[in-house]
Amino acid sequence: MRISSLFHQGRPTLSFEIFPPKGDLSLELAQGVLSGLAPLAPDFVSVTCSAGGGSNSARTIDIAQKAQSCFGLTALAHQTCAGFTPAQIAQNAARLRAAGVENVLALRGDAADCGAPMAYAHASDLIPVLRDAGLCVGAACYPEGHIACDSLEHDLRYLKAKEDAGASFFISQLFFDNACFLHFLEKARAAGVRAPILAGVMPILSKSQVSRMIFLCGVSLPAAIVRLLWRYESDAASLRSAGIELAARQTAQLLDAGVDGVHLYTMNHPDIAAQELDLLRGSGHVRA
Repeated sequence: MRISSLFHQGRPTLSFEIFPPKGDLSLELAQGVLSGLAPLAPDFVSVTCSAGGGSNSARTIDIAQKAQSCFGLTALAHQTCAGFTPAQIAQNAARLRAAGVENVLALRGDAADCGAPMAYAHASDLIPVLRDAGLCVGAACYPEGHIACDSLEHDLRYLKAKEDAGASFFISQLFFDNACFLHFLEKARAAGVRAPILAGVMPILSKSQVSRMIFLCGVSLPAAIVRLLWRYESDAASLRSAGIELAARQTAQLLDAGVDGVHLYTMNHPDIAAQELDLLRGSGHVRA
């Protein structure tokens, strides 16, 4: 199924992400994660692109294929500019099509993963290549602006360029303040972006996780989360439970606001997704 077709169903989408960090998630471990996510019936599951470029891209494609062929899930494979030659990207697109995977998320990636000048400098350069290869292409967006961008207005111009290049939907970087996302959404629509924009939500599991996200992604931290981290600083189990409950409330508020969909960053823990769905069912935001 092409993900673009989901947005004609008259309801918000709910999707999950898994990742092979630095190629460490084996196909066997990925199968365990997928087996836990499949019964939750997400609209799709995205598989991030392994760090290290072309040498690890096969892992991403293998996991995406496994998601579809063994678990009946719609898969979205990530593809970065960084670390890949045009020939490798063309090969990956052909492999995805051959595997029955119709969806790809086009990303710039980390230039540090690339040992040579990148053939495609931006995701907007990569998007038409993947689109012309017959894939349904999505792209990333940044509610508080990309950390390397000097202003949100500048970032919104890049967002519109991605849509004009052929991106049919967007998935946002994680954020902890719904007001930031809704403000961004309003600005994006005012800038002429019409493609569906999915909100990226990541449950808080530890103080170190939050600190890493702040410095890697430039994400702001609302006072309520600071208090949560302080309250449960020495109680990891309680922090995990509170973080999942907070993510469920955040998701419920986004659904109430009429977002196009929510994309949950599961950190390869199906139980997190299951607990959040249970809470959303309890609040009437997801059908039982």
